[in-house]
Amino acid sequence: MKIRIAKFIADTGTSSRREAEKLIESGAVVVNGEKITTPVFFVDDNDKISVNGKILTKRKECLLYAFHKPINVMTTSKDPDGRTTIYDILPKDFKQLKYVGRLDYKTTGLLLLTNDGNLIKKLTLPSSKIPRTYIATVEKLNKNGLEKAKKGITISGISYRPMKIEILHDNVLKIEVTEGKKNEIRIVLRHCGCPVTKLHRISFGEIKLGNLSVGKIRKISQKTIDALIKSL
Repeated sequence: MKIRIAKFIADTGTSSRREAEKLIESGAVVVNGEKITTPVFFVDDNDKISVNGKILTKRKECLLYAFHKPINVMTTSKDPDGRTTIYDILPKDFKQLKYVGRLDYKTTGLLLLTNDGNLIKKLTLPSSKIPRTYIATVEKLNKNGLEKAKKGITISGISYRPMKIEILHDNVLKIEVTEGKKNEIRIVLRHCGCPVTKLHRISFGEIKLGNLSVGKIRKISQKTIDALIKSL
């Protein structure tokens, strides 16, 4: 199927569509040896397209899925202790996907899976500051300790960014973090006198777990993926 030349260029990751149109107008785009100067031009995968002399290859479609990770499951491809991993329970057609960050053995909820290694890097870089939201049940509340967590804290030489914490009811908290260090919430809350007994992630950026059943997987729309990448 033929598509507009600007979309093809954007799909390769070379530029945005708007930037692609400017490249076309400047004479930087060549299709099958012919310089193209109008964005009203259609191409397909059989055409030889270059921008500023560089041959373009259409980028593999970026796929992103939401997976509801069960409790007592490892976020890894293989566990040396023989514990169940996400790949033991993922449907056959999704076993080639890579996970975005990790949820620990006891933590449940939203885990993102993708076929795009570059997307993983972008989503997990601390500098991206993508908010992850969790529901945490704690053994007891220590409001003074929670205030420290809200301001940011250093434990055993490791600095943890400020957390947004809301007490929902009894010993149940809603927590938002933007860094994703290993076992971050469990370590910080234990240090602050609020040991975690249950931890469940409900969102990653704008992607919500919603009513996705435990162990099930849901494809994320391209529109949502584009918005997520644009926010980085």
